[in-house]
Parts: sequence; structure tokens; C-alpha cells
Amino acid sequence: TMRIVLNNNSKVTVLKSDLHAVIDQGFVDIHGNPFQKKFKNPDDLENDIGLKCLNDVIALLDNSTDIRIFLNCLSSNLQAFVIQPSKSKEVFKKVAANFQLRWNFLLTGVSKAMTLCRTVSFG
Repeated sequence: TMRIVLNNNSKVTVLKSDLHAVIDQGFVDIHGNPFQKKFKNPDDLENDIGLKCLNDVIALLDNSTDIRIFLNCLSSNLQAFVIQPSKSKEVFKKVAANFQLRWNFLLTGVSKAMTLCRTVSFG
């Protein structure tokens, strides 16, 4: 499904616009709205892995429409933020579970905002 969207420049343009709109206007509903604060400050963005990964994916929409590049980006971020910092199997499980929880929570917030704002790209 994503490949079809990425192969259509007008859909990518609308998706970028919709993502920036829900983020910049603060429609992402996360407790205390740390997303809004951190997304606008690149130094703080580095402190939140989920936001960093989302920012990387959004930035790729400007440069690429190849699904493999998006997957490589996510793979690199997982390697850097989950796999490498893990010194043991137990630490890996904890770090991976935390990342998955935060990533899913973040994407759910973005999806919810896009749905409530009835963005064109969400469908």
C-alpha cells in the first residue's frame, strides 16, 4: 500500500502537507503534548527516539519515494537506538519493548489527529 502512495508525487505532497499540518498545529494528542515542543527543537528531538524516527521518515518524503529507503532508515534507527545500546538479552527486550510502545503510541497519536482533522491523505 505504501509503495502505491510513494509512487504518486501528488499523494506524497498531500501526505507531507497533512503531516506537517497536524504536527505544527498541535493536533497530535499526547499527554502534555511533548511532541509539539520537541518536534520544533532539533536538539530536543535527539532525546526522543520515537520523534527522531518519525522526523527521519517525514524528512525522507522530501527526498525519496523508494520504499526500500524508508525501510533502511527505520532499520538504521532500530540498530542505533535499540540493538546497539543493548548489552544483554534482558536489556534488549526492555529497550525494544519501550521503543515499540513509544513508537506505536506516537503513530496512534498521529493517525488519530489525521482522522479527526479529516486530512485528505489519511484514507
